[in-house]
Amino acid sequence: MLFNSIDFAVFLPIVFILYWFVTNTNLKLQNLLIVAASYLFYGWWDWRFLSLILFSTLVDYSIGRQLMSEDNQGKRKLYLWTSILINLGFLGFFKYYNFFQESFVDAFSFFGTKINASSLDIVLPVGISFYTFQTLSYTIDVYKRKLEPTTDFIAFSAFVSFFPQLVAGPIERATHLLPQFYKKRTFDYTKAVDGMRQILWGLFKKIVIADNCAQYANQIFNNSESYSGSTLVLGAIFFTFQIYGDFSGYSDIAIGTSRLFGFDLMKNFSFPYFSRNIGEFWRRWHISLNTWFRDYLYIPLGGSRGGTSMKIRNTFIIFIVSGFWHGANWTFIVWGALNAAYFLPLMLTNNNRNHLDTVAKGKILPSFNELFMMLTTFGLTVFAWIFFRADNLGHAFQYISDIFKHPGSFLLLSIYLKYQTVLILLTVFLLIEWLGREGEFAIAELGLRWSRPLRFIFYNVIIVCIYFFSGSEQEFIYFQF
Repeated sequence: MLFNSIDFAVFLPIVFILYWFVTNTNLKLQNLLIVAASYLFYGWWDWRFLSLILFSTLVDYSIGRQLMSEDNQGKRKLYLWTSILINLGFLGFFKYYNFFQESFVDAFSFFGTKINASSLDIVLPVGISFYTFQTLSYTIDVYKRKLEPTTDFIAFSAFVSFFPQLVAGPIERATHLLPQFYKKRTFDYTKAVDGMRQILWGLFKKIVIADNCAQYANQIFNNSESYSGSTLVLGAIFFTFQIYGDFSGYSDIAIGTSRLFGFDLMKNFSFPYFSRNIGEFWRRWHISLNTWFRDYLYIPLGGSRGGTSMKIRNTFIIFIVSGFWHGANWTFIVWGALNAAYFLPLMLTNNNRNHLDTVAKGKILPSFNELFMMLTTFGLTVFAWIFFRADNLGHAFQYISDIFKHPGSFLLLSIYLKYQTVLILLTVFLLIEWLGREGEFAIAELGLRWSRPLRFIFYNVIIVCIYFFSGSEQEFIYFQF
């Protein structure tokens, strides 16, 4: 079920009414309703994959119970690795089987040996990368004794399948989200209104920004040999805003929807395109995944505590694994390695923790130096996104080569007239994001500064823009991951 669909527009009010007016006197009934609604929400795509979520839930719930009663460290490790292997085994099979099989055949073909192997027609379950990592966080935290294992199967099932963030995050930690299912929730009008604002902004990002940018990004990337270098650069920029509007828009809707039901999810994006270096960018982009890899992979590997060689190794591991998490294609691995190369100089010079504050805080405009750093970081990010978007490595390198072979001119008015609507929308979007960058999300920060009549006009203008400037409907990009 898509957030930007009529189905969800009907589904959400029904669940909301049942949640607050029918089951509100009984916590277990509320949690059971969440489980039922979540399974309906997910099964709307393909009911067959509900068995995977249920199986993952049963495995990690049972292993958590075993870890609670087991003191023998060897057996505890066995339980932990059972959870890891089962969860990653399912993820690996559905997401990476064909990739490894094809890479294996290609490797032998390179050395002159032909191997006949057929690919399987495997359908990737929506959101498997997200809920797999979510359940793993529970088992790992229980193993480390950071979290008491639950004895409430319904609450745990609700945590695993919680519909607002089930298929594309944020990837919640068990230590943060699971305890919220133990507590009685009371309706909070202020939180609900704030949630509606965030849903509205998420819809604007997705329907107006991402879907309009997608139309041109797809057109340019799919026919890249037909365009000048300047248009190819615009295509990469369109994709840059497509993926941000698409993914952060989903996260905003998920967080806002959760607030309607009395839950708080972690912030997943924090104005990443205003970053002053790559280190800051990765603290602001897909925060839930990046902190997951930091805590459950980077730090256990030794983090930045060892010598230079260990720091370099761990940096490349974390970025390449992050790239591979996004998809079974060498383009994602190169994208991850490229970002590691961007990040490495900052880490080796101990500048990766610079710029922890908001850029130009308390000011209308950035300084010249801040503007230069933001544009440089943005340019590096746009270049890396070419690999992320390309169909394969050959396409990516050809796309980059064509930018320089046939540069064209950025001064041609005809280019901007062709894309004038989306460029104007992007300008308005960036202005709103910039003015609201010191808040949790842009329109709340802006709206709360203004009087009620002005705020009313502002929100209605956004609604009108969603209605009149919606792009052709596109599936959320991160559903494929």
